[in-house]
Amino acid sequence: QVQLEESGGGLVQAGGSLRLSCAASGRTSRNYVMVGWFRQAPGKEREFVAALMWMGSSTYYTDSVKGRFTISRDNAENTVYLQMNSLKPEDTAVYYCTAAVRIRLGYYYVQGEYDYWGQGTQVTVSL
Repeated sequence: QVQLEESGGGLVQAGGSLRLSCAASGRTSRNYVMVGWFRQAPGKEREFVAALMWMGSSTYYTDSVKGRFTISRDNAENTVYLQMNSLKPEDTAVYYCTAAVRIRLGYYYVQGEYDYWGQGTQVTVSL
């Protein structure tokens, strides 16, 4: 079993930056192959934000955050990060960290492919 805990959310003005962290504990990182971030805004469904291979270099982003968000990891610390720059009010959401034990090729954006989820951290971007 893997436990994920997010941190780093908060209130920021439009144009500002935040860095989210996701610390994994429990079983070792060898238990998962893909880690990612999803978000859920009020009244909307949870949507994919970014993902990367735990032991590779491939990264994936939804179009609306490309060029603004960067996902990275620290394998030694079992931690995943989401650096968010040039934030917009439409980025306001609860952000969830997630990890997959196995994942079908190309399905990184499908939340049903992921096995472990954190509790989420609130990000609010004001005008």
